[in-house]
Amino acid sequence: MDNNMEIDTARSPEPHRLSPTSDPGSIPTLDGWIESLMTCKQLAEEDVRRLCDRAREVLQEESNVQPVKCPVTVCGDIHGQFHDLMELFRIGGPNPDTNYLFMGDYVDRGYYSVETVTLLVSLKIRYPQRITILRGNHESRQITQVYGFYDECLRKYGNANVWKYFTDLFDYLPLTALIENQIFCLHGGLSPSIDTLDNIRSLDRIQEVPHEGPMCDLLWSDPDDRCGWGISPEVLVTPLVRISPKPSTTTTA
Repeated sequence: MDNNMEIDTARSPEPHRLSPTSDPGSIPTLDGWIESLMTCKQLAEEDVRRLCDRAREVLQEESNVQPVKCPVTVCGDIHGQFHDLMELFRIGGPNPDTNYLFMGDYVDRGYYSVETVTLLVSLKIRYPQRITILRGNHESRQITQVYGFYDECLRKYGNANVWKYFTDLFDYLPLTALIENQIFCLHGGLSPSIDTLDNIRSLDRIQEVPHEGPMCDLLWSDPDDRCGWGISPEVLVTPLVRISPKPSTTTTA
């Protein structure tokens, strides 16, 4: 932990920059970004903007219940732990050799949220059929201003532009995934307002995470051993908790 703190407080390396005429959707451009990001280097601010613009075009075509094919490696919270992400790729296999489903919470708490989320978004654009990135409760404007991502962007870029580019992009992330039409995956849990997958498909996800309602529940609620529904003890929001003796979903807190 101390080593991380020393690295974090040191001057950030010069951001990787590409020509203003480089197409952020082109393979050479993306490969150059990914190569740099894999060494924990941040992109230049303008390149982050262009990356997020391209990613929005990709993500807006995906469903609230995004279909995923097997075999796939399902991954929980990263929370800015870039080196844990590298270890995950080392064990699970590199892209595009391995299909990955990430369940949200890429930012906050860790020291490398910028590098972590930039790499994952770059990989999503480069290999859109090989990597699925869902929205977690920390992919939110409100939460990231409390738990670190906002401050990290200010520290590394000198302004909040990169934070805005990413938090605007977060609105487009799918809410849930369905593996081979059998395994339902999401960051949080179920909702008393949702009875079917079509209920989820009909939600308007392109917005800040609401403080209540079905979209909030999908990202915030937690399973419990007791049967029924109850109020979550989580701060900042008041979603419902689904309490079931037989959890039927794949979730990550």
